[in-house]
Amino acid sequence: MAGAAPQQTASVDPMYQFTVEPMFGESMELAGYNIAFTNSAMWMVITAVVLFLFMLGGMKRELVPGRWQMTVETFTGFIDDMLEANVGKEGRKYVPYIFSLFMFILIANLLGLLPLGIVGVHPFTFTSHFTVTGVLAIISFSIVLIVGFFKHGLKFFTLFVPHGTPVAMIPVIFPIELISFLVRPFSLALRLFVAMMAGHVLLKVLSSFVIDGWNAGAGFGLLVGVPSFILMIGISALEILVAGIQAYVFALLSSLYINDAEHLH
Repeated sequence: MAGAAPQQTASVDPMYQFTVEPMFGESMELAGYNIAFTNSAMWMVITAVVLFLFMLGGMKRELVPGRWQMTVETFTGFIDDMLEANVGKEGRKYVPYIFSLFMFILIANLLGLLPLGIVGVHPFTFTSHFTVTGVLAIISFSIVLIVGFFKHGLKFFTLFVPHGTPVAMIPVIFPIELISFLVRPFSLALRLFVAMMAGHVLLKVLSSFVIDGWNAGAGFGLLVGVPSFILMIGISALEILVAGIQAYVFALLSSLYINDAEHLH
């Protein structure tokens, strides 16, 4: 008599949620490069559309602003105040860029926390990929370089020699400051990438505790599953807060880097 087949239990891979996959059919290649439209690209498009609709709804210019318009004006005023505090009056011309950067990251982070998918596709947090956050950081870094050299020319290199540095110390201080400056886009991208990935991995690990706990029996489920589920709720709330904080930090540091390009110290 054949023995009963062992019961299969579902396992949760905490890293699978970060897998980039083509949306339609097999991968497409052009000149050796994969150009398939992926889940990451789709959620970038969704984020851009949500941001566009958010701005469109707040541009009605009503005499008595509605809640939507007031929300948009609150966010733009927040970014304007941040730039004025960090850059000065010159910072107002960067409001469209910093605002778009802040809102794009914020919306992307929040969409990645949705418990349900859109059009049958599971939410994908593309800000948990270093390639995406790296490109955003390089864009900000490029603006700093363009503005710095356009306004100050070769004098921009004085940014790497703090005021009052003794002449004898310049050969030591200059390379240190230059390396520190060049590392900025890496650290800016890494901060957002790590924060979003760590939070999502933790949520997935806790979900595996819930599933495995209840699969092991009601007693073990009450002992492990229920506390893990309650902790998941708390971590989810914390992740919403982190989503906003990381968007703010990315925008704030970008504005501080722009300040260096505007005002050499």
